[in-house]
This record gives sequence, structure tokens and C-alpha cells, in this order.
Amino acid sequence: MTLAQIGPGFGEVIGRGVGAILLYAVLGVLLMLLGFYAVDLTTPGKLNRMVRDGFPNAVLVTSAGMVSMAFIVVVAIYTSTGSLVEGMLLSLVFGLVGIVAQVGGVRLLEWVTGIDIGAVLVADRLQSQAFVVSAAHIALGLVVAVAIL
Repeated sequence: MTLAQIGPGFGEVIGRGVGAILLYAVLGVLLMLLGFYAVDLTTPGKLNRMVRDGFPNAVLVTSAGMVSMAFIVVVAIYTSTGSLVEGMLLSLVFGLVGIVAQVGGVRLLEWVTGIDIGAVLVADRLQSQAFVVSAAHIALGLVVAVAIL
């Protein structure tokens, strides 16, 4: 195939597709950052500092939270229909609702199980409770993601 054989609307399709990818990527990053800060605000201590300082439980729980947020954002984007603007708005709304549901659910689990997440996050060694909280993040992310479908 040569360039002469490419249809006349090809460039427009590529340009529109690349633009949509970039816009959804920016929205996804913003939602994931907002999700991180929602977890940080509802967690004792400064989560970003604990992660930077290499506390293993903080890194594990934060990683699970980010993967969970990604599930929610990916499904919100995947299910968005209509125009690009409608798709972006649907993704934003579903992403925000998902963040609230996930953070609230994980905090509820910590309360019900009696996990002192503040103490767990600053421990020098991996704690079993960090795996429970991480699993809750991922599980709730999946639940919210499927609910969006």
C-alpha cells in the first residue's frame, strides 16, 4: 500500500482519535490523582510522604488503590458513548462516584475490622492488615467498575 491509496478522510480520523486518546488520558490521570488525594485525606498521616519514604505497607496500599482507581476510570471510559464531550462527562461523573464509593468502602472495612490503618502504614515491615486493605481497594474497584457497565 502506498500513501496515494489511503482514503481522503484518514488523516481526520487519526487526528480525532489521537485527540480523544490524549483527552481521556488527561482525565484518567486527573481522576487517579484525585483518588489518591481522597485516600490521603481520609488516611492518618501524609500518605505521599510515607510512600516517598518507602514504608512498605503505605506503598502496597497506595499501589492497590491506584490499580483500583484505574479499573474504575478504564470502565468509565470504555462505557462512555455519544460524542467526545458526553463521553468525557460520563467518565468524569462515574469516576468521581467511584472514588467516593471506594474510599468510603475501604474506610468502612477498616472500621469494621478494627484495623488501625495509621499504625499499619508506618510499620517498617509488611503487615497482614495491609494486604486486607489492599484487597479491599482492588475488590471495591472491580465492584464499582462492573456497576458502571
